[in-house]
Amino acid sequence: MATFHMSIKSGKRGSALSHSDYINRNGKHGRADQGHDLLATGTSNLPEWAEEDPRRFWASADKFERQNGAAYREYEVALPRELSIQQQIDLVERFINERLDGKPSEYAIHSPLAAIGGVPQPHAHIMFSDRRLDGIERSAEQHFRRFNSRNPLAGGAKKDSGGMSRSLLRDEVVKVRSNWADLTNEALALQGHDARVDHRSNKDRGIDAEPGNHLGPAKIRKMKQLLAASEDGHAGSGPSGALVAR
Repeated sequence: MATFHMSIKSGKRGSALSHSDYINRNGKHGRADQGHDLLATGTSNLPEWAEEDPRRFWASADKFERQNGAAYREYEVALPRELSIQQQIDLVERFINERLDGKPSEYAIHSPLAAIGGVPQPHAHIMFSDRRLDGIERSAEQHFRRFNSRNPLAGGAKKDSGGMSRSLLRDEVVKVRSNWADLTNEALALQGHDARVDHRSNKDRGIDAEPGNHLGPAKIRKMKQLLAASEDGHAGSGPSGALVAR
């Protein structure tokens, strides 16, 4: 069953490269089971100085981005299990082309198995920079400088979110969530699936129900430990003195 999930995150300077390594399952992030859930990766709009290497781009963001600026932003989105891997890739890349045109980005698609039920949970990490390419050739250091509106050649690439009020940023969040839902539903319809997703809250949809809480791996492990301990504690003696599990 297709479900809607989108979380929007940002990372400060010094965290971009490590997060890129995480979504790409590089180094320590590729060990054990975690290293087997990576299905696909891709990049888009990297500046010439990055030489098609996202790690080089994010390392430069960590080094040269302004101290109080976000080195990266990220959309984490659920992908419909109804779609094949290639169809999921097509969906992610279409979203990137429509929403992040001109912004340096990379994505990684993961499909870990749910701790309860063992079903695949495909999702994508879409990591991007707010600094939109404008055709001006810059060095890595200059790329992350403050934008110079009077003389763009002398400054850095402009941040797309710069100067936006809270209300405009809030409106943008609604737009991007709606855009992802629309593209997801178009992909499902194109492949002949009846399932659909809705980006709206239960309240906005007129549903009188509390949204479910996400249980991460740590919480699920703890639940299993408590359940096992409870079952052990309920083992008692039967009429003949033999242990009987209840």
